[in-house]
Amino acid sequence: MAHAAKDILLVTGMSGAGKSTVLKTLEDLGWEVVDNLPLVLLDRLLASPLPEGTDGDSRPLAIGFGAGTRGFEPERIVKRIKRLRDEHGHDIGTLFLDCAGSELERRYAETRRRHPLALDRPASDGIARERELLAPLRRWANRLIDTTALAQNDLAQQIRSQFARQGIGDTVLSVMSFGYSRGLPSNADLVFDMRFLRNPHWDEVLRPGTGLDADVAAYVAADPTYNEAMAQIEALLLTLLPRYRAEGKAYVTVAFGCTGGRHRSVHVADRMASRLRDAGFSPTVAHRDLATAPQDSLEDAPTKR
Repeated sequence: MAHAAKDILLVTGMSGAGKSTVLKTLEDLGWEVVDNLPLVLLDRLLASPLPEGTDGDSRPLAIGFGAGTRGFEPERIVKRIKRLRDEHGHDIGTLFLDCAGSELERRYAETRRRHPLALDRPASDGIARERELLAPLRRWANRLIDTTALAQNDLAQQIRSQFARQGIGDTVLSVMSFGYSRGLPSNADLVFDMRFLRNPHWDEVLRPGTGLDADVAAYVAADPTYNEAMAQIEALLLTLLPRYRAEGKAYVTVAFGCTGGRHRSVHVADRMASRLRDAGFSPTVAHRDLATAPQDSLEDAPTKR
């Protein structure tokens, strides 16, 4: 049975050059990742059924392998890549991670690990043998990253910039409202206290409503500090959220709190989510305490108006 064409990245290179970092970063970006798979089994992997709940087969696939992978034969691997590309139409790229021998020796000495090709000899012997063994793959690879001068985080950032795909691995953004009287949300990354805004709870007409009602929203928005505060919070979020995404943070929750969690925080969370959508984000909105009953003893004392 013919395989559906798939975007595949083969990740290989010198042991100690950063393959684990690359694969972990690709996984964080939403790629399907398999490490040390004998390439003779690649056909079987591509033909296997998807896990339950998986939506389609659109995720790109990254496969890590190296000199320690079972059945590793570079010349045969190159031929197999050509066949998979020509016969099945797979878009197969090869990323080769290189690194200077002196830096690899330093890394092995620092971690006290043994080189896989020199378990009973100096690491330099294994590095030289591996470089010779990998030469056909290095020549074949259409992407090469030299990690000699790259820290782990620098390598991860480079992988994010080159291999992030629209629609997969994006940061999941949640905006929520809550009431301080019922405790802070445990999963909030950013918390904004909206209790400085005037409280609709002390208006007998507005009290039964919520921040989703137009009259309650108008009451909150009429506070003299409302526009300036909202503008500054929005500017802060538009600065921070792209940075979280660039750092590979999978989930970000922005929480807005007021005393009871029914009026001010609900309106602000809903309005800020709308502004973030206009800016190109896709937040989900949750109102944790919206269904709770109003209670005078929980609310801020009314201010004179």
